[in-house]
Amino acid sequence: MITSAGLDRSKLLDWYRKNRKRSAALFALVNDEAFYDRPIPLRHPFAFYEGHIPAFSYLVLNERGLQEESLDPVLERLFERGIDPATVDEARHHERADWPHRRAVAAFAAACDQQVLRALAFSSIEDSTVPRLVRAQSAYTILEHEAMHDETLLYIVHQLDASRKGFVAQDHHDYAPPPNDPRTVERGIATLGAQPGEIAFGWDNEFGRTEVEVPAFDISTYPVTNADWLRFVADGGPVPHFWKERDGAWLLRLLFEEIPLPQSWPVYVTHRQAEAYARWAGSRLPTEAEYHRAAFGTPQGNERPFPWGSEPPAPEHGNFDFQRFDPEPVDAHPAGASGWGVADLIGNGWEWTSTLFAPFPGFEPMASYPLYSADFFDGKHYVMKGASPVTARELIRRSLRNWFFDDYPYMYAKFRCVSI
Repeated sequence: MITSAGLDRSKLLDWYRKNRKRSAALFALVNDEAFYDRPIPLRHPFAFYEGHIPAFSYLVLNERGLQEESLDPVLERLFERGIDPATVDEARHHERADWPHRRAVAAFAAACDQQVLRALAFSSIEDSTVPRLVRAQSAYTILEHEAMHDETLLYIVHQLDASRKGFVAQDHHDYAPPPNDPRTVERGIATLGAQPGEIAFGWDNEFGRTEVEVPAFDISTYPVTNADWLRFVADGGPVPHFWKERDGAWLLRLLFEEIPLPQSWPVYVTHRQAEAYARWAGSRLPTEAEYHRAAFGTPQGNERPFPWGSEPPAPEHGNFDFQRFDPEPVDAHPAGASGWGVADLIGNGWEWTSTLFAPFPGFEPMASYPLYSADFFDGKHYVMKGASPVTARELIRRSLRNWFFDDYPYMYAKFRCVSI
């Protein structure tokens, strides 16, 4: 066994406990009578996700990484993996009526947590001779996996009727949108992905560090706002999923309430809708490499870890890490702007690119979760970059990639345009 003396177990334990505390608070928003609801028909009911997160952690770290015995083979198999069907008809094949009682799920989760915490504290979770444990891969996998699920859980809670979930009061601010003049990004190199060892942890689709020569282009300073989209709707454009019309006025459906449509907030739309807007506006969506160039490149020719520089992500840099559940004005965080003056790149909503989700050269499935990316290299999912209001701080890094179907309407995704 070969281990590293640099592994900070206390940090991993604190991270796991923070994740579990946040997950508990989010699941507590779901009323007991809604536990088996499927507000998004393409996803399992809440019952699955409350069991899936701890089951995944035990399966990946303890059972497969450390070769420990199964805790409950039936429940582990039931909660092992979620679904990503393209249509509601496909999703019906995953329907079932025998989900466990919520108390049984909670007891199973507690048993998983106990063993995972023990492993993080005392077991050999880092071993260069075991692929799943190289650089503590399984431990980091379960930590980031839970943070990701907390975000996607809220997409589902968002679609749940207000009478079947809790309420969290928030302040909302709006004003006239800022001028959205384009910024010129000079020709240069965009570095996509990373090399193993360059970052503490990365998912398999992040590896295969690739340098792309990007010609000069002009990109909008801010994402497209609701005010921008209103003009598109007036000219026959589609109504976004999160909008609602009542008595001739447009409302925005937030996570816990409906408010008059904020003009200065980014509009959340599907990739297909974003492309339609770009065509209407005589522009296009940026490629993944162009996003990188606008976000991380600088006029001086270097690249930064984050748009604002090398400082770790903090509240002044953007709307992320559960500071709030909903968007805010696109110019609310000037400290987060890139070297080119492009703003709101990290937080306030993921950003669509025109790039299909595909592997970088030399892709290898990760040992701890071999199917994490490979199932989605199908020419149907598009890369998103950045972060949403409910993206955990630990997931914010230059190489991270997110992806969705082009017509999936439930995620928190904004976009900006590149001039033609």
